[in-house]
Amino acid sequence: MRGGHFRSALLAVMLAVGAMHAAPAEAGDRVTELSNVLTSSSNDKTRLAAVVALAKLEDKRAMKPLVGALSDPNPQIRAVAATGLGRLGHKAALPQLKNVANDDLDQTVRTRAREAAIAVAKTNHLPEPWPVEAAVAASAKKPLKKGRAGFGNAPHAIEPEGADTYVLINSSMDDSPGKADKKTRQANAEILRNFLMNQFRANPQLTTIAEDAQKKSLTARHLDLSVVKLDVVTAGTHIEVEAQLRLAISDAKGKMLSFVSGGAKVQVPKTKFNPKYMPNMRRDALEGAMRGLYDKLLAQLRDRSQS
Repeated sequence: MRGGHFRSALLAVMLAVGAMHAAPAEAGDRVTELSNVLTSSSNDKTRLAAVVALAKLEDKRAMKPLVGALSDPNPQIRAVAATGLGRLGHKAALPQLKNVANDDLDQTVRTRAREAAIAVAKTNHLPEPWPVEAAVAASAKKPLKKGRAGFGNAPHAIEPEGADTYVLINSSMDDSPGKADKKTRQANAEILRNFLMNQFRANPQLTTIAEDAQKKSLTARHLDLSVVKLDVVTAGTHIEVEAQLRLAISDAKGKMLSFVSGGAKVQVPKTKFNPKYMPNMRRDALEGAMRGLYDKLLAQLRDRSQS
């Protein structure tokens, strides 16, 4: 994909929300600042402006927050994040871009992620992410040579390299005290599962695919995710949502191996609070808690897988 296509896609968004100009601070500080906005703001326009600015920086350190933005509830933000990752061209983003291209519910997001994945593969001289489709397109332009039929010479799909830990999510539950209805609790549980699966898929050290695990004789580590607290309180001049999680790790026989726990808070000033923000605040708190636990969880998983 051509760089001009990426620039035009970003320009359209920037004209809609207003471009954010980089402060004179160092690029690393700017990435941190914008990343914090993405994870803490409940305002869609604010997060959109932040993701546009991150993509515009073209700084390799922006890859992680842009990958995180692929899980944002706003499809416009996810689409811009995908385009930005395509411009960065970092191969570590490829697995997540492929997942989004295949699974996102929004057609525009899937298209942008597919374009970005193809661009990243080309930049890094990697095989075509969708080899069969590429072969079909190529065959439509160029006839097959006599005596050669089918796709025997088509490149293989990218396989995970270096995966040494096989992870399965057994369950995800909202067990927090309170009066939340069943539908809300199921939605909260899905937020946890989806966020963690996206993190796993983007990590080359992990696999969630049984066939890959069998090839390398990897033993599964099973996870049970639980929301143990999800409170909304008034804290001084702010409305605050606090999430506390517990992640249990067990072996294939159900024996508990270890667990990790932790939480996160999201605040909005009372003067700016609107009840319609609450679903996004809960999501931000849950994902923030999971994000804070991820490195600790990864260390436990990999330590157990090698023991």
